[in-house]
Amino acid sequence: MMQKHWYRSSYTIVTFFLLPLSWFFHLLVVLRRKLYAAKIKKSFRFPVPVIVVGNITVGGTGKTPFVIWLANYLQKQGWQPGIVSRGVGGEQTQSPNFVTENSDPKIVGDEAVLLAKKTQCPLVIAIDRVAAVKKLLSETHCDVVISDDGLQHYRLARDIEIAMLDGARSLGNKALLPAGPLREAPQRLKTVDFVIENTSLKKSSVDFFTMQLYGDQLFSLQAPDQKVFLNDWQGKKIHAVAAIGNPERFFESLRRLGLEVIEHVFPDHYLYQASDLNFQDHLPVIMTEKDAVKCYNFANERFWYLPVEAQVDKDLAQKISLMLKNIQEELLCVK
Repeated sequence: MMQKHWYRSSYTIVTFFLLPLSWFFHLLVVLRRKLYAAKIKKSFRFPVPVIVVGNITVGGTGKTPFVIWLANYLQKQGWQPGIVSRGVGGEQTQSPNFVTENSDPKIVGDEAVLLAKKTQCPLVIAIDRVAAVKKLLSETHCDVVISDDGLQHYRLARDIEIAMLDGARSLGNKALLPAGPLREAPQRLKTVDFVIENTSLKKSSVDFFTMQLYGDQLFSLQAPDQKVFLNDWQGKKIHAVAAIGNPERFFESLRRLGLEVIEHVFPDHYLYQASDLNFQDHLPVIMTEKDAVKCYNFANERFWYLPVEAQVDKDLAQKISLMLKNIQEELLCVK
């Protein structure tokens, strides 16, 4: 697994020999970005503000919880947000399709189903985000679009860029793929509007906005009204399963809450089968909410999930609101 090589302060033998490929990849990334900047390759702009939430690293950074927070926050402020997503892990992503909380994760992807469930916003998936936004705006009354991921999808013009950063792993060895975890060079963070560090600390060690994920209750997959406080399970041995970008963050959060964790790691966006989780004992099985949307059909009384809620700097919320109002006024003037 390459992540054990990427997230070190120095190169390993493996990453050292991959550096020439990283340099070539960096050249392609820079060239592509310059083609869009020079308008040789076309970006599509829309009559409503577009917010892109993404990252420059491979793997989990807390992007999905932040998008949920952002969509819910904007609704409280009187906006009507819509969401577009690639639908990673789904089979039906070539053409734009609407997603609801009752959609099949196998078809549309687990993240898309979770976003629809937690925000109740209209949501369209497609590899082509431009096509997704066109469908979203043509069939809904959205006045702001949130792109879940797509920081490198320059074909979609954006008004606000938000980059997520894992506070524990940061940028790893700071090399681009395949020698490191970066999709773009670290300098890219200086060009976005906001960098948000997903951290377990109350204060960030660097000059970024911070986000913390909180969850202290487990919910039953078989009986959704049944829940337990994690404090009541301190010292309890459990199976923890995760098919997410950074499973170790999930496992560590359970340990911090006093549980004895037996780890089970699956590939990101993995579609579970009942046999995958048929452990030969009677211990509880705990998973993330993103994993849970794929397991309801075969869940039994042992299956629980831990929902988390993003808590974001208040200053960030205010700055996003102010930017959106200014952007909306500019768009109205253009009309």
